Amino acid sequence: MRIYIARRGDSLYSIARANGVTVRTLAELNELSDPARLSVGQAIVIPDMSRPVSETEVNGYAYPNISAERLGAVLPQLTYLCPFSWQIDETGGITPVDDEGMISAAWENGCAPLLTLTNLGVNGGFSSGIAHSIFTDAAAQDTLVRNTLSVLESRGYYGVNLNIEYVQPYDREGYNAFLKRMSETLHSSGYMLSSAVAPKSADDQHGVLYTAHDYAFHGQYCDRVVIMTYEWGYTYSAPRAISPVNEMRRVIAYAVTKMPPSKILLGFSNYGYSWTLPYKKGTAARPLSLSEIPQTAYSQYADIRFDDTAQSPFFRYYDSAGTEHIAWFEDPRSIEAKLKLVSEYGLGGVSYWNINTLYRPNWAVLSGMYGIEKVFGQG
Repeated sequence: MRIYIARRGDSLYSIARANGVTVRTLAELNELSDPARLSVGQAIVIPDMSRPVSETEVNGYAYPNISAERLGAVLPQLTYLCPFSWQIDETGGITPVDDEGMISAAWENGCAPLLTLTNLGVNGGFSSGIAHSIFTDAAAQDTLVRNTLSVLESRGYYGVNLNIEYVQPYDREGYNAFLKRMSETLHSSGYMLSSAVAPKSADDQHGVLYTAHDYAFHGQYCDRVVIMTYEWGYTYSAPRAISPVNEMRRVIAYAVTKMPPSKILLGFSNYGYSWTLPYKKGTAARPLSLSEIPQTAYSQYADIRFDDTAQSPFFRYYDSAGTEHIAWFEDPRSIEAKLKLVSEYGLGGVSYWNINTLYRPNWAVLSGMYGIEKVFGQG
């Protein structure tokens, strides 16, 4: 796998001819709905016959409304699948999702489905109150543990992924104790435990997103730890790269001092954002699917540029009303740069948020760099 950056005057035909492949191959691999439309600076994946020399694990979160076609296209590239999500309540109850088809498809493709438990409240946001109740109310915690074991058995899950966020700093020890209990309970029953944690880069990084996520404790008691290394640029932030490699590197450099690198799954963003300029605090960025971005750039006559520090692409454009925007996103170059961190730090693998939108160049870059490790053979 190689990556070519389109220059002025290039066509997909000229790129294909120079690299000994067909236009159709490049168009399909790079999701080019109109092969005649290339933007200057656009990254094109070029396939070759080289084989990856190492394997990595790949986790993917997916909402239950994912189409069977999209799920089927990605499952061969996944080690774990996390249907998102079963919601915990303050009494230890868990609200199910329609995940039975996803679980069956995962097993059929040699992919381990993980029961994803979250403290999302009825209004859709993460609830500190739910987390506090589970960590401090013995009856609620007992109920949650029983319910978890029951779901694992009845639905045929391989293990659990704890995605508990917005935990108050005073609940740090309670979270740790709960994590230890879940680890011992699940492991004694033959299940694995993974967790998702915020992207910290220091012990003294305080706040409701960070303090209660004890990296050393997660590394000790979890089999895998998803570090959510994305959302530096987010819906209500100022315009910037969503997953800048320089920031990701700071987080991983800290994380590997607190937990075994082989347990870490590096978080990947599978989307972009477009911000209105000039940016005004409090205005929301518009989410973009990675597949639509190259055509957006072309239709707006925008050259795609690349930030060398963040290792992320961006472009500026004007809409039909004459309003200026800037889009930050991921492309094969930025994906390759992030995937290199896996081998550089000896990480266990990567984790995608989320796989509901299919961006084929991502999987082409991934499979060109690594074989996909499966935890069991396909049935």
